[in-house]
Amino acid sequence: MKLLAPIAAAILIATPVASQQLVVGLGYADFSDGAANDTVELDIEYHFDPFRDFGRWTLAAGGVLTVDEEGDAFLGAGISSVYDFNEKWFAEFSFMPGLYTDGDRRNDLGNTLEFRSLLAVGRKVTDTAAISLALQHKSNGGLGDDNPGVNTLSLRYHYNF
Repeated sequence: MKLLAPIAAAILIATPVASQQLVVGLGYADFSDGAANDTVELDIEYHFDPFRDFGRWTLAAGGVLTVDEEGDAFLGAGISSVYDFNEKWFAEFSFMPGLYTDGDRRNDLGNTLEFRSLLAVGRKVTDTAAISLALQHKSNGGLGDDNPGVNTLSLRYHYNF
């Protein structure tokens, strides 16, 4: 487990030629299970160049690594979609299935396979930088015997390559 975070970060950062955006977020994870330990969470996301453009909408592949103070970790990959309201404001939606491991057994989400969905609203501050406020949810979608889920509110910094 201790090797998972550095390896995933190296993979995500080592391929900037193909990337469009690196997103780093810091937030608070609120576990639905009352016995779980709510915690501070760090997210590192990597969004590739969009493969589809529908005017204001774009679709891109992406990956995410999430770690928190309790040692919980999530590594996922999937689709990120951005809607540009205008030149400055945007909304982001993503869905990334992945692997979850709990560092604290009280933060067990019920399955190794978990699904992360995200909704964010952001503002571009320069040609290469933006900030956003995101709400994300992780759950196993009922695949496990238990499905408590976790919700995270985070402030994120986007760097465009």
